[in-house]
Amino acid sequence: MRLSVFLLCVLVSACAVQPTAPPRPDYLFNDAAFRPRAIPADINVFAPSAAMKHFLYEDIASPMRRMGHLDGLIDALQNRAQLKLEYDSAVTRTAAEAFDARAGNCISLVIMTAALAKELGLLVYYQQVHSEQTWSRDGDIAFRSGHVNLILRPFPGIRGLIRESSKEMIVDFLPPEEVRGYQATEITERTVVAMFMNNRAAEALVRGQLDDAYWWAREAILRDSGFLEAYNTLGVIYRRHGNMNEAERIYRLLLERDRENPTVLANLAAVLGSTGRTDEAQALLRRLNRVEPYPPFYFMDQAQVALKKGDFNAAIALFSRELARDPDYHAAHFGLAATYFQLRNLAAAREHLAAAKQNSTTPRDHALYAGKLERLRSYQAN
Repeated sequence: MRLSVFLLCVLVSACAVQPTAPPRPDYLFNDAAFRPRAIPADINVFAPSAAMKHFLYEDIASPMRRMGHLDGLIDALQNRAQLKLEYDSAVTRTAAEAFDARAGNCISLVIMTAALAKELGLLVYYQQVHSEQTWSRDGDIAFRSGHVNLILRPFPGIRGLIRESSKEMIVDFLPPEEVRGYQATEITERTVVAMFMNNRAAEALVRGQLDDAYWWAREAILRDSGFLEAYNTLGVIYRRHGNMNEAERIYRLLLERDRENPTVLANLAAVLGSTGRTDEAQALLRRLNRVEPYPPFYFMDQAQVALKKGDFNAAIALFSRELARDPDYHAAHFGLAATYFQLRNLAAAREHLAAAKQNSTTPRDHALYAGKLERLRSYQAN
């Protein structure tokens, strides 16, 4: 049974408007079941570090005087000689952490950019981009990824001796072709903070740190009780922790707001199945199958079975169907590379290994595919 967690930019909800949240989410919490919080209660994810201020007021002070604060900051973000930012989905960072690492997932980079912009007195607006759903997974936990970007505008009037232009700039850390044509909805800063907390909860969940995961998810709900994905994450944490009553309460609450949500249906079925309520679980799974006949990774899993059986033609067809759903899914490219290698089609294997490397979202995966690509080149040379 799969468990599903929403994760911001490993990279948001498919709904343009957030449904009404419970008026008192505290009744969903069970603090006594978890060790006291180890996470900072007063964390300010936007707090600029001394290094960030030095960057603004020393490193790029000259171009900002010449171009204005908005254009000067945008130029620094686009100029790899200045920041050299890298995408890294492995961990969600605060503004200061992302700046120090020069890396982050999109929510981390959005937070870092917002912190720099606010330090300069620019106006910051956040957007949720309604793009195609993408999924990743770690073990038996599936993560649905969303995307956010931000709009920067000059503060009206004069800053210092320089009059800023009246234009605005959209800052997005994905290539333009990947988000072109998608609609976006403005979201509040408290939602952005809740997304950060939810990501931290999901990352702690993957590491098996259920106490930390609980407090991060709880904090996400308190920061924005309308961000319903954090409730789903909390439900997964409860199930992993053995708190089945609390998990069921959350999922039934979410189903009241969206009766056809496949993630919630799957997670509630898992809870009911694990508590011996097999008939109820099967009824939900039948309902899930009507809503979503081919769940995330269905073709991927079938392809892996075909590959193990040596049915390479079927494996190629199934990996290709997975890529039709998400052309950038690195694991499907790697699966095709492994299949083509078995068929001794080394050119195709190399092509998909290179695609897996290019689309990898963590330094670990990038290094893994790079090493395999190098070994394949050595194999061909011999």
